[in-house]
Amino acid sequence: MKAIVLIIVGAAIGLSGPAQARTLEAIRASGALRLCAHPNSLPFARKGGDPSGFQVELGQVLARELGVSLRLDWIITQYQMRSANCDILLDVIADREAQGETRLRISKPYYRTGVALAVPSSSALTSFKSLGEHTKVGVQVGSVAAMIIGQRHVPISIFGFETDSLDAVSNKEIDAAAVTPTAAGYFNLTHPDKALRILDRDEGVADLNWNVAVGMVRPDDALREAIDGALERLRNDGTIDRIYGRYGIVLQAPR
Repeated sequence: MKAIVLIIVGAAIGLSGPAQARTLEAIRASGALRLCAHPNSLPFARKGGDPSGFQVELGQVLARELGVSLRLDWIITQYQMRSANCDILLDVIADREAQGETRLRISKPYYRTGVALAVPSSSALTSFKSLGEHTKVGVQVGSVAAMIIGQRHVPISIFGFETDSLDAVSNKEIDAAAVTPTAAGYFNLTHPDKALRILDRDEGVADLNWNVAVGMVRPDDALREAIDGALERLRNDGTIDRIYGRYGIVLQAPR
């Protein structure tokens, strides 16, 4: 099964259709908050399985904070998004420019992520700056990381999925994988015999770091305030950290 980075998917989904807006009052009247998620993208979400994915678990506690239940709308492409009429997506990039085409309104961010390096435990690599002409790095096709690392004249190997590049590192085919800490953390959880060392992100390169938020489909002010308030409570009491931690992911506070 291929891990699909819904952070990126969330940023790339185009709401070119006239998605129907639902106010907080309408959501409470219907008794359900609707979340759009991919049906086969652990650790993000999975349809009908255990574990269900951190997006499903976080969606459930967000819905509970609003006094309603969670309804899942499973989508794979932007065309399904148009007809799903969900209220929120999770793990979207908290950047108004990045969300320009999606038309999603973003909540206050609830964690920070980006592109890290995953290397074998025995590797001498310590950071992005230690990469050189003799180190081969796995990158996703068409990614910003591929462009930036390539511009530094570091040899790269192109992969379609983060999990493929992580497998290549663990099999000693390449020296490092430029992946999200989410993908690397879940890989280590599910491959304890091949656990990789995750190097810190380079905050000096803005394009390789971003905050993450809830994406809302044309919310009213009351819904935005309710989501922001719920996120703050769930961050402060450790709920969000515990949910992601069950999938091997250590969250960093947003900046």
